[in-house]
Amino acid sequence: MKKIVGVWLVLCVLLAGPPAFAADPEARAITVFGAASLTNVLQDLGDAFTRETSIPVKFSFAASSTLARQIESGAPADVFFSADLDWMDYLQKRNLIQPQSRHDVVSNRLVLICPADSTIKLKIEANFPLAAALGKHRLATGDPDSVPVGRYAQEALTNLGIWTDLTDRLIRADSVRSALAFVDRGEAPLGIVYETDALIDKNVRIVDVFPINSHAPIVYPIALTATAKPAAAKLIDFIRGPGGDAAFKAYGFVAMH
Repeated sequence: MKKIVGVWLVLCVLLAGPPAFAADPEARAITVFGAASLTNVLQDLGDAFTRETSIPVKFSFAASSTLARQIESGAPADVFFSADLDWMDYLQKRNLIQPQSRHDVVSNRLVLICPADSTIKLKIEANFPLAAALGKHRLATGDPDSVPVGRYAQEALTNLGIWTDLTDRLIRADSVRSALAFVDRGEAPLGIVYETDALIDKNVRIVDVFPINSHAPIVYPIALTATAKPAAAKLIDFIRGPGGDAAFKAYGFVAMH
């Protein structure tokens, strides 16, 4: 009788299969909502983290504003990595991140770009002739009403005294990568993006870098969401560790710790 019961238990285990967490790597995966400008470096870091820990990492890249609102609406994210402080503050005020997990990770620079074969030359300074350089065309950047790069661009152009000449001449892209694409494809003669985005695209070149004092510092904070899986803390530690520093440096970011 005992032998029959034992065989029956073995059959039940075999039929039940392996535990759900082992059979479904998606259930173990850490989901990162990251600013579009972090796409390349975070994909590299996610792959490295998975090789080291066997924990899968999934990404959703978009404008920080879009991602923050998705998290507010209940999107299942474990980590939020923003391109500015405002959208991280937005989630923190709504108790949607874990404040003790929040860290400023890297910074960036704001640049003016053109297609690689363009002959445009401009020196960014007060009242520089950006509108004239555009001719009849428009300037590509993120939508200043929501996209961080657009906010930085508006602030810089305002402080340089030329925003009013350009406010109606913008291509208000939904992310920095979309703004980059308009210039890459030659659909806009000039654009304002982050330096790191310009460096990865061989079809554009940097015309000049905006003075640091023309806009607020470009800071990228990271945090666990309020509903994050415990393993997500390991990913943040990995991103902030030596491997992360090396990867960010390779893509042109500046580490802040």
